Amino acid sequence: MDDATRTELEAAAFRRLRQHLMQDRPDVQNIDLMNMAGFCRNCLSRWYQEAAAERGIEMGKEDAREIFYGMPYDQWKAQSQTDATPDQQAAFEKSFKENVTDKG
Repeated sequence: MDDATRTELEAAAFRRLRQHLMQDRPDVQNIDLMNMAGFCRNCLSRWYQEAAAERGIEMGKEDAREIFYGMPYDQWKAQSQTDATPDQQAAFEKSFKENVTDKG
């Protein structure tokens, strides 16, 4: 498989993952994704921002989130996310440290 085809397939898989998380399963909470998988929608938007930066494209955190979420993050959060329980928050602190903080 040539590089262009591989890139097209990877992009298609990313678009399908985004659709699944944003349209098919918006009920799945970011904190639960992070706690179980070690990443969430915010991670995907950060990775998008990092990919842009690697190509010399300036993009702020909120800009990347709006591109990924299809709306301002605060708007999506208000309509789709619920408050985290103390147990979820404790698990998140551990997962964030293992998967984000200590990775950098």
